[in-house]
Amino acid sequence: MLDALLDGPRARGAFMLRALLDPPWSVRVEDEAPLSVLAVLRGEAWLTGQDATPRRLGRGSVAVVRGPDHYTVADRPGLPPDVLVLPGGRCTSAEDGRALWDEWSLGIRTWGHSDGECELLIGTYEGEGEASRPLLSALPHLVLLGNDEAETSLLEVIAAQLPVEAPGQRALLDRLLDVLLISTLRTWFAGREERAPGWYRAHQDPAVGAALSLLHKDVARAWTVDQLAAEAGVSRAALGRRFTALLGEPPMTYLAGWRLALAADLLCASDATVASIAHRVGYATPFSLSAAFKRVHGVSPQQYRAARLSA
Repeated sequence: MLDALLDGPRARGAFMLRALLDPPWSVRVEDEAPLSVLAVLRGEAWLTGQDATPRRLGRGSVAVVRGPDHYTVADRPGLPPDVLVLPGGRCTSAEDGRALWDEWSLGIRTWGHSDGECELLIGTYEGEGEASRPLLSALPHLVLLGNDEAETSLLEVIAAQLPVEAPGQRALLDRLLDVLLISTLRTWFAGREERAPGWYRAHQDPAVGAALSLLHKDVARAWTVDQLAAEAGVSRAALGRRFTALLGEPPMTYLAGWRLALAADLLCASDATVASIAHRVGYATPFSLSAAFKRVHGVSPQQYRAARLSA
């Protein structure tokens, strides 16, 4: 279950940057991105999200911020922002609106002040893969790991690779960002079992965990509740009751949503035909997929693909 959900966010040309900042500094992030990862490589920073509670990020700390809500990162709490980060990675002065990207550029994927008492690693998923929606909807606004929990050795690798310009470098950085995100979330969930969302606790339930594994392993199969319960080793009633208690919906409703999420992700990540995608996610015909897709998204698969790719 967790593997399938963490497979959702996949960086594709993600925005990545190393920021060097000298106090006083305060950056207001209003880029509307669905998911961002921040790590402190040197010094410290304070992150203030939608609940207005400042959180300290020391050296080696990693934060995952769920968008599209805005947040502020500064060298101390309460400092008014002097920089605004807008959609598309545009950076402007909060005082007069002038563009700062070229003015503060320090080379390849490096930005800020020349000395940089604080060094931040910033990675932003600018496009939301539909298969990641169950994960994103379950995350709190802020996930924070201290340096005693975070993979500091991975941060060093990413920091070393950011200023490199070589063939395949963007793909390499995308994969490194994915590894950092997955490692951070896995550690955070594992250490907070009692506060983890239902879908995370579900994988520990013998029956529900088995059912989820079966559904994710063979999403295209024409499942029935009776078949699923039999293979999970429980009665139909028991499976329905435990599945709904943990995930908030019965097995077949969950499967239908997961199929459409996968279909939406495939529409954006490949040039596969609607017919082939329908077959892959368990719809008998492209027409049945299109009808179900339009009920949920309000547009046909082809219209959805065109809109996402143009965005």
